[in-house]
Amino acid sequence: MASIRSELTGLIEQGAISPAEVARAVAQSGLYPTGRAWSVFLDRLLLWLGTLALVCGVLFFIAYNWAEMGRWLRFGLVQAALVIAIGVYVWCQQERQGQKKTQAKQPVARAALLAAALLLGVLLALFGQVYQTGADPWQLFFFWALLLLPWTLVARFDVLWVVWLGLLNLAWVLYWRTWGSALDVLLDSDISLLLGLFVLNGVALVVWELGARRWHWLACGWAPRLLALAGGVPVSMLMIALLDRGVTPLMLVYPGWLAMLYAAYRHWRPDLFMLAGGCLSLIAVVTLFLAQELLWQAGAGAFLLLAVVVLALGAVAVFWLRRLQLELTT
Repeated sequence: MASIRSELTGLIEQGAISPAEVARAVAQSGLYPTGRAWSVFLDRLLLWLGTLALVCGVLFFIAYNWAEMGRWLRFGLVQAALVIAIGVYVWCQQERQGQKKTQAKQPVARAALLAAALLLGVLLALFGQVYQTGADPWQLFFFWALLLLPWTLVARFDVLWVVWLGLLNLAWVLYWRTWGSALDVLLDSDISLLLGLFVLNGVALVVWELGARRWHWLACGWAPRLLALAGGVPVSMLMIALLDRGVTPLMLVYPGWLAMLYAAYRHWRPDLFMLAGGCLSLIAVVTLFLAQELLWQAGAGAFLLLAVVVLALGAVAVFWLRRLQLELTT
């Protein structure tokens, strides 16, 4: 779906809006935020920043006064903050149901739920530090994600799902740094890491896009783009790493990802951000491939050639994306 900015730009370029009426059309389209919109934005921004500050304050207070505080006081402080956060969430939910105000208490409830989710991790880290369990770092994030899963299923909160996926990514990276992976017998260690990150975030993106068709609360623009970035960066780095190892069947993963990206976000659900990310990835991979083939034999002239190639590929990508934008707005 085209944005208001894209639709308005298309109408102006087609001549449907005269130059004298452009300012009026922009004002009436709501393209620029009003004073009320700025007030709501600042209110939400301060709410989220204050929530993060309170959670960090609890963590740093315990860390700074570690020697002066006993174990029961440390646990009591974190658990009290956790209970308060959950209590605020439950109270806001009851207020919403009782007064039938679906939007009034929702930001406060979500902020309290996010604080509770972060405090859960603080509690797990405190338990491991006090009792010296000897657990590997990846276990903290894995069990944190495991305990957080029921909350994400019940809350239907997109930010909480992204936090949960971030914990899984951290758990996988730390596990790989500690033990490697089962794929290390077939692949290099760094290749298995990138492949695992790509599979994890790629599957999450597919599930999110399909789930957004059924559950409206998943239909937000930023989360799928963040997941696409989390999957696109590893697969691009995977292709770059494979260029040094000759032709392997694993190279088919990258063109397959590009093809699926094009099919999904060109025809199924048009999204210029996703397509632009694919173009950027392709430019980076092609440029590095040419650099590896030319720099060692062409000398200084290869840098000029690479600059020309980057400019040409960038121009082609911009032209194609611009043309696609015009098609979507008409």
